[in-house]
Amino acid sequence: MTPRTLTLAAALAALPPALHAQVHWDVAIPWGATEFHTVNAMNFAKRVEEETGGAVRMTVHPGGALGIKANESLRAVEDGAVPVAEYALFQNVGDLPILGIESIPFLIRDYAQLRKMHDLVRPLWEAELEKRNQKALYIVPWPSQNFFTRTPVRTLDDLKGMRFRTYDANTATMIQRLGAVPIQMNSPDIVPALATGKLDAVMTSGTTAVAQKYWEFLNHVYTTNHLWASNALAVNLDAWNGLPADVRATIERIAAEMEPGFWKISQGEHEKRMAELAAHGMTVEAPSPELAAAMRAATADMADEFAARVPGAAEIIARFRAEIGG
Repeated sequence: MTPRTLTLAAALAALPPALHAQVHWDVAIPWGATEFHTVNAMNFAKRVEEETGGAVRMTVHPGGALGIKANESLRAVEDGAVPVAEYALFQNVGDLPILGIESIPFLIRDYAQLRKMHDLVRPLWEAELEKRNQKALYIVPWPSQNFFTRTPVRTLDDLKGMRFRTYDANTATMIQRLGAVPIQMNSPDIVPALATGKLDAVMTSGTTAVAQKYWEFLNHVYTTNHLWASNALAVNLDAWNGLPADVRATIERIAAEMEPGFWKISQGEHEKRMAELAAHGMTVEAPSPELAAAMRAATADMADEFAARVPGAAEIIARFRAEIGG
């Protein structure tokens, strides 16, 4: 290589991101356009485009517009059917069971404990996702989860036979042990099922309940806080590795800077959405102490069962319990 060629190569390497060839990524998101996870993704995409000087332009497609369902998203990113997708971890446990560790019933009490769990398990999540040809740019939880029902629930007997929307194998087992009938489905399918009477009850966050106007179908909200659920914004590794190193570093920095703010948005969502549900006539209350104790007792061994079934889970659960003093 001649001195002139070396000089040119060095000059090209030093070009700012704005002068890199532009890359366009479609982003598949199953949530509606107004849900906070979707808004987060749009804000992230905007900042990525700005700070890479237009080298990476991300177009967010909410509401499943690209035809990729929530529980198909991990495979879609792996196969390159879409370069980027946001998906709920719990809805993809069929592909990677360890993604369901935070949805073990009543294991994690609050956001502080959830952060401890993420600190422990995230390296394993990231390693497993890499095996599936993808990288999580950021991971953000949904707010506290709740039970939404047509009729009052005072005891476990009131749940018997109730057709209950669930997320995954963990929540299906939980609902079975509470005496109800689990029906696993993705978020966009809930409203049609409520409208046709296929469902009697739903477990989800207040964010989704408001977005889908549950007050048109259901009457009661119980703030059970029975599990946690987080979303990952993941990118296909082939698409990711095709970017220049400086552009990748910029995107990683943006994700690291924005993720804590996204967590704060999540924390503010619960009370805000509970107030909205109450304003629309729904009864919002905590489960009675007796009902809460009965639910915990019915699901008490699920953490140990998960630990025995899922590689890598036992050590993480033990370390988590040690750290929270449980």
